[in-house]
Order: sequence, then C-alpha cells, then structure tokens
Amino acid sequence: MSSLSSKQGPRYRHTSGEEAPYETIGVEKLTPIIGAEISGVDLAGALSNRTMDEIHRALAENLVIFFRDQHITPQQHLAFGRKFGELHIHPAAPHEGDDPALMKIYADKDSPRANGEGWHSDVSCDVEPPMGSILYIRQCPPRGGDTLFANMYAAYESLSERMKTYLDGLTALHDGESTYRGLYANYGVADRPAYPSAEHPVVRTHPVTGKKALYINRGFTRHMSGIPRDESDAMLAYLYQHCENPLFQCRFRWTENAIAFWDNRCTQHRAMWDYWPYTRSGTRVTVKGERPVLKP
Repeated sequence: MSSLSSKQGPRYRHTSGEEAPYETIGVEKLTPIIGAEISGVDLAGALSNRTMDEIHRALAENLVIFFRDQHITPQQHLAFGRKFGELHIHPAAPHEGDDPALMKIYADKDSPRANGEGWHSDVSCDVEPPMGSILYIRQCPPRGGDTLFANMYAAYESLSERMKTYLDGLTALHDGESTYRGLYANYGVADRPAYPSAEHPVVRTHPVTGKKALYINRGFTRHMSGIPRDESDAMLAYLYQHCENPLFQCRFRWTENAIAFWDNRCTQHRAMWDYWPYTRSGTRVTVKGERPVLKP
C-alpha cells in the first residue's frame, strides 16, 4: 500500500475550494492537483492585459498549463516568453536560429538520447534557476512522447511534520557538471570549461504564492550539505521516490503545435522517450528566475 494512503484517504488533499471564474480564457483541469489546458487564446495574436493576468493566474493555480493548436513563429515564441521576464540562456544545449534563448528540442531514430528523460527541474544547478519553461512542439510522434509533471507543493505538504522539521533549513548541492558534460556531443556542441553549480534550500518558498515546495531532483541534486554523505544519500533516495509518486502527477499527451508552460519553482517533469524511431521536435524558451530561498 502506498505510504500516502490509508483508510482516512491520501495524506495530501487538494483544498483550494471553488475558484473564481475566468473571463477571457477557458481553463480545463487535467487533475485537481496539477495541470490545466487553456482554450480561447491565440498566442500568435495580441494579448490583452486581462488575458495576460489570467494566464499568470492559471499558471499559479495549476503549476503547468497547456495550449493546443498554436501556430507561432520563433520570434513570437520568444516574445511570449519575454512577457514573463528576461529570458534564460541554457548553459549547454544547442539553440535554433540566431537567438541563444531559443533552445532546440529534437530526437529522432539516430539520437542517442532525448531531452529531459529523467525527473528534473530545469537547470536547477544555476545560482538563479529558471522561473518557467515554455515548450512548443511542432512535430510529435503518432504515439508516445508524453510529458509527466509533478506538484512539489503536494510532495512537501504530504510529508510528516517530523520530516518537514528535519528538512526545513537544510541545503543541497545542485551540479550540472556530470549532467551536461558530453550531453550534446551528437549536435556538435563543444563542452564548456565548467558548468554551473549552486547550493539551494531543500525546501523553498515560492515568491508568488508563498507556499513551500520540495526543491531537489534526480537530474541535478548531488548531496545535502551539513549531514553525513550516507545519510544524505538515504534521504535523497527517499525524497526522489516520494516526489515521483503518481498521486502528485499529471500526464500531457502532445499534439502537433501544442505548448506547455511549467513553473520550475514548484514542479518537476519527465519526458518519455518511448516513440523510437519517430521524430519529436520543437523549441523551448525559458524565463529567468531568482535565487531560491526559504522564508519562515
């Protein structure tokens, strides 16, 4: 039996209650805990202030939002990202065209790997990790290639009070060296002399919602600071398994010209590479974030 369930029901329950209706966009939740599809908006056109406010709200309430049947140019993709802040430049990945902020996403029958196969939060090894990522898939396989997203508020809130007390105030090292070195060699990308590394709180406070979220992931977190390495390894192994519980997840089935926009500060995600030998391609624009902090 899952450690998150009992005769009294799951330890984490979604309790936001009824939310005020949206006026300019449609919002259809994928699950009560995470994810929503947005309708009634064309991201290639002009977006009113009210629509932008409601997109901000939908992201805050659902953590990841999806737009289908969008036909945007690379410049429109970049412009939409800049509505949320300055754009982040990936420390290792190739880009498409002349703007380094437009990250290339591509896998086909000859690829040795696909982007984002393991659970992670984008570039959490940066001192100021990204706020959010906006992925536009132009070509997707006929079957497979879904992306899973997990709610890190829920992962934190479902921990026991003793575990919360233990984790609050701990930090962990996030390092890009072993993840990125040689990762994009198949694209002809030369390695940099060094890749980012940073220490972040294991539990962070979201700067917009004020809620606490677990902030560790298999992709970049190497060890917790200030505790013995074997204790850190055991705690991280437990927390990774806990964060990846399906109860915290939604799963998005891609269609061509769909967009996913997720908040890296309170989610993790994993792209499934189960579509060989088909091709999946698109671009990603990433919005800069701030240094993670834990507030009382």
